Amino acid sequence: MSTDAENVTSKKPWATIILGLIVAAIFLTIIFSYQVEERETALVVTTSKVSDTPVGPGWHFRWPYPIQKIVKFDNRFRIFDGNVGQLEETMTKDKHNVIAAIFAIYRIKDPVTFYRKLVDITSAEENLNTWMRSTKTETFGRYNFNQLVNVDPEKMQLTLMEKEMTEHLSKITATYGLEIKMVGIKAINIPESVTTGVFERMKSERQAEAAIYRSQGESEAKIIRTNADTKASNVLAEAEAEAHKIRAKGDAEAAQFYAAFKQDPQLASFLRKLEALRRVMKDKTTLILDTNTAPFDVLKVNSDSLEQPKAAKQ
Repeated sequence: MSTDAENVTSKKPWATIILGLIVAAIFLTIIFSYQVEERETALVVTTSKVSDTPVGPGWHFRWPYPIQKIVKFDNRFRIFDGNVGQLEETMTKDKHNVIAAIFAIYRIKDPVTFYRKLVDITSAEENLNTWMRSTKTETFGRYNFNQLVNVDPEKMQLTLMEKEMTEHLSKITATYGLEIKMVGIKAINIPESVTTGVFERMKSERQAEAAIYRSQGESEAKIIRTNADTKASNVLAEAEAEAHKIRAKGDAEAAQFYAAFKQDPQLASFLRKLEALRRVMKDKTTLILDTNTAPFDVLKVNSDSLEQPKAAKQ
């Protein structure tokens, strides 16, 4: 029994030692190393001196604090719309006040320069807010009110203004290790004190343009009506001339027939009666009429009518 107890007692120190070594290894690993994630960039500060080369993702060796301090920065883009003065009045070139707000999309491009000049994100965004306000004031002051608010999209210059603000702010922040991807206009409002006047002016401008369009429409309508009347007069004149020609031709042909009819009036009367019958009885018709009434008297056969053709032949 004593032998077994001695064996158990002799094994316990070794287990404790191994466990202690493992804990010490973990502790030393934590103290003498650090991890940088894929979205991060790190700087090693050795006794207040910043390394000139940023450290990329992975596990890295370090001396424990206070010999070395590790400063990590998120290298992804951030959206910042200002922490003060987000909506404030800004004067345009033609002396109109507008309430404008802008935003910036930025990231830390050069961690070494950023840390040396701005230290951290809080300090950076305080300075960025000031730079954004000055950029907004300077840019809005070079454009007229109708280039910001207008019913005609071609007259608005908001896209150009955003491009100019991006370029202006990029020049300022480049020396601080920041990269500006975009500066955009978040909102444009009109102060209540000038809203009525602006709307009245826009209304008068629209009415003036409408009057111009109406005048142009009336002028074009007059031209169209004049052209139509001229064409109608020409068509009527041509039709009347053609009718005169047809009537003259018909009169000439009729004169020839009249000359022939004058030689034999009875034959002319007989032919006209036949023509009248042809018109009246062009369809199948049953008529009960007095044959003594013209033109139906031609249907009456008597000795006189039979003798007339013989006399005509003679």
